[in-house]
Parts: sequence; C-alpha cells; structure tokens
Amino acid sequence: MKPPDEIKKELVRQWLEKAEKDMGVAKLLLLENASFPEAIGFHCQQATEKFLKAYMVMIQADFPKTHNLGELLDIVAKQNPRMAASLNDITELNPFGVDFRYPGDLMDTSRNDAERAFELAGKTRETVLAALEIAK
Repeated sequence: MKPPDEIKKELVRQWLEKAEKDMGVAKLLLLENASFPEAIGFHCQQATEKFLKAYMVMIQADFPKTHNLGELLDIVAKQNPRMAASLNDITELNPFGVDFRYPGDLMDTSRNDAERAFELAGKTRETVLAALEIAK
C-alpha cells in the first residue's frame, strides 16, 4: 500500500497531465489557425480547471464537482488568498466550460477570444506550477 503522500503526488500528477493535454489541444488548434474558437476556449477552461484542482489536491483542499472557476478560486483563497486574487480574471473562461456546448447557448467567439482564453490558461499553469514547487 502506498503512503498517503505518494498517493497525493500521483493524483496531482494525473490532474496536471490532463490539464497539459487540454493545453496541447488548444495550442494545436491555435497554431493550425483552426476556425474553432469555442473549442479552443473549452479546452482552455478545462485546462484551467484541472490546474486548479491539481493545486487543491496538493494542499488537501476539498472541492466539489464543478466547472465554475470562481467557486474553485474561492476554495483556493482560503489557503492562498494572494494566488486566488492574482487569478481572478480566469473567471472569464466560465462560459466556455458549459455554455457553448449546447444548442441555443452559442457564444459569439472570435480568434481574439480564443487567444485570450489560451493566455489565461497559460497564466494559471505558470501560477499553479510555481505554487506546487513551493508546496513540495
């Protein structure tokens, strides 16, 4: 049986791996000049969510099954208010998590919106990876 610390590190690694895959898909679509800005935004939102959840696993903060980045930031803020405040703008990604996937809720999304989504996901990635280094 693995010690709890090893289990925690493995879960963090798995969340990060999934987040990196979403970032990779978003980057590929951006580099290919694909005309799927909503899909780019979706993968950026998903990556952002998973990076936050990796951090929360590391600090052993419970979190609900949610795609709402504001809710997740509220949980992060209890342990690391400075980090949460620095990522406050990632809530711009919330509509990509659910809204665009269903008929009738189509967002008018541009290439610039997709690039902004990728920028926000990248900011989250950098912030979380730096915080995880400190938490080791």
